[in-house]
Amino acid sequence: MTDTALGATFQPEFQPEFQNWQAPAHDFGDGPPAAEVLTPDEVALVRASAAVVEPMATEMAEYFYAVLFARYPQVRDLFPVEMDVQRDRLLRGLLRIVDLVDDPENLVGLCARLGRDHRKFGAVTAHYPAVGDCLLEALARFAGPAWSDATADAWARAYSTVARVMSQAAEDDALRGPAVWPAEIVHHVHRGHGIAEITVRPHSPYPYRAGQYVSMETPWQPRAWRYYSPCHAPRTDTTLTFHVRAVNGGAVSTGLVHHSRLGDVVHLGPAQGEMVLDPDGTRDIVCVAGGTGLAPIRALVEQAARNGSHRYVDVFLGARTGEELYGMDDMLRMAQRHHWLSVRAAVSHQRIPGREGLLPDVLREFGPWYQHEAFLCGPVPMVRAATQALMDHGMPRHRIRYDPLEGVPALEAPLATAPEEDERF
Repeated sequence: MTDTALGATFQPEFQPEFQNWQAPAHDFGDGPPAAEVLTPDEVALVRASAAVVEPMATEMAEYFYAVLFARYPQVRDLFPVEMDVQRDRLLRGLLRIVDLVDDPENLVGLCARLGRDHRKFGAVTAHYPAVGDCLLEALARFAGPAWSDATADAWARAYSTVARVMSQAAEDDALRGPAVWPAEIVHHVHRGHGIAEITVRPHSPYPYRAGQYVSMETPWQPRAWRYYSPCHAPRTDTTLTFHVRAVNGGAVSTGLVHHSRLGDVVHLGPAQGEMVLDPDGTRDIVCVAGGTGLAPIRALVEQAARNGSHRYVDVFLGARTGEELYGMDDMLRMAQRHHWLSVRAAVSHQRIPGREGLLPDVLREFGPWYQHEAFLCGPVPMVRAATQALMDHGMPRHRIRYDPLEGVPALEAPLATAPEEDERF
């Protein structure tokens, strides 16, 4: 899940460096935030060149950042020390743009969300042409003979949509609220299995909806943003509680679970995600959660209760063993309070009477689900398998929501395993 489609951009204090900057060969424009409608030939050129560079995608990302840092060495300190996750984010962003290059409406929606999120980096309009110029240079180098003037023009037109929409969305969002919310850790409890329950109190009210996710920066890993979901609906005291699992090799999650203390201050980016309840919805709901993916599902259930739900909600929790059924007791207590809520477990690697089996198999057993809508969150393989099981039951794809795999920052599937992103919830 990436916090930027094209890599982190630059902070405002470096803007003077661009006052004498020479315009790149391709004019990325400063017009209104309307999508550039590419012709079928241009779409074909973009996708053909992307297919050529895909086998060398990692090397291309390394080259892009090398060029960027060589031309603007002052920006290196704005990026994480470890660049592996950042490079992966660039690649996934490019793939998403290629995927949507002939879908202007969804491309604009994606870029608007990215632009709002980019405010936490301090991105301003003057920065986008520099990034675009370095990007096209990297693409041209690795596309080789597949690169032509026509290909360059097609990529420039596609990028102009990205730059214009992101910039305008950021400017509009700046009129409504801050880019970053400092938040103090006020509660920290270990829940076992490397999971901690962490509550923060933002210094000013933080707007979000149940089911959304939040980007977080910690003091011990500056500029490294990771994503976690509040496990509850919005509270009157403005606090937010996250369930964080310490992941092997995950400096941010390990720091939050094992090293954070009361009084530490983290920073929150704007809430994102489309996995939210429609208050006017009438269909019954099926939810599937794995691991700490339970957090946004629990928040949705709490919001349904607050709304006075007249819809039945079935929640399925997946785990390998009974001990890993994180949050099961809490969900069962919620089910005792609400007649419309049912909670079931699926344990794949341990014999537990009535609960043994892979989650998709248990899901199929309790169907059919063709009249429901679904909310899914957890490891990528589980979400994919559950999606297929629901579709096999006749549920249309548009009624299945899973922010971990689509939207922002999770731009489809990762190209490489980024541990802290797979367990961000």
